[in-house]
Amino acid sequence: MMRRHWMPLLLGLMLAVGCSVATRATPTLTLGLPIDCTLGQDCFVLLYPDRDPGPDAVDFGCGRMTYDGHKGTDFAIPDDKAMAKGVTVKAAAAGTVLRTRNNIRDRRLQDPSQTTEVEGTECGNGVVIDHGQNWQTQYCHLRQGSVSVQPGDKVTEGTPLGLVGNSGKASFPHVHLSVRYQEQVVDPFVGPEAQTGCQTPQNPLWKSTLPYQPTGLIRSGFATQLPELDQLWDGDFKEKTLSVDSPAIVFWVHTYGMLQGDQERLQLRDPKGKTVANLNRPMSEPQRVWTRSVGKKKTTPSLMPGRWSGRYQLLREGKALIDHEQTVTLK
Repeated sequence: MMRRHWMPLLLGLMLAVGCSVATRATPTLTLGLPIDCTLGQDCFVLLYPDRDPGPDAVDFGCGRMTYDGHKGTDFAIPDDKAMAKGVTVKAAAAGTVLRTRNNIRDRRLQDPSQTTEVEGTECGNGVVIDHGQNWQTQYCHLRQGSVSVQPGDKVTEGTPLGLVGNSGKASFPHVHLSVRYQEQVVDPFVGPEAQTGCQTPQNPLWKSTLPYQPTGLIRSGFATQLPELDQLWDGDFKEKTLSVDSPAIVFWVHTYGMLQGDQERLQLRDPKGKTVANLNRPMSEPQRVWTRSVGKKKTTPSLMPGRWSGRYQLLREGKALIDHEQTVTLK
């Protein structure tokens, strides 16, 4: 009888003096940036994982820079010309390469109907890495022919995996990073034990703090015509000088993360400082990616030579989130 009751008595004694039975904590994974760039300068986070369990979509900061069912973080670069120069995709942590794909052509999808053409290869060219303890990372949309690792390769944090591309289900040049623990998607901005939704304690996996920036400027410039969004993703209109004989001068901006009610202000000024074009209006609906422009047509034999300037401001509840100025020279 004494032996039969010894363990229950000991457990009761442990609880009485404040001891507890240990629980197994989720093993941690620390991530570096999966792309060789400087956030906010030559790259930016355009989309975050969707944290809404239903048909709606919300990112971890309670913003709308995601879409229903989005399972990763999209690190984007400004345009296809930057992609052509080559931006390196890097391993976010040490591990072993499990799978790769390298033969999907780069093509920016411009219409939702085109998604059927990439069924089964939505990730495009990519790499999957096993980090041990049931952790994996996946890197999607790499440039065709650029994947530089093979299954079985050992990598460390920062090992080059390939180049940013536009393969698979991609409508802009970027690398999509998915993080998984025990085959379940993990938002690296909040950690594996966070509840759904955006109002949850955060235990991010990032090695260095990544600021939440749901609104920003991708690129801006001047053109001699009203630019289309696809032309901006192509990387057009980077000229520093324009001809005075151009049919028009147009100041344009390419932005992301616009909310309904945001106030946009654009100004175009001639070399004498006179405002020749002006736009001031609220956003009627939210937009994940947006372009806006103002301009002046040539009404005399030529446009005024000299330095022209453009200014763009985005205000939210009276606070300027973007205040950007740029110049171009007409000769």
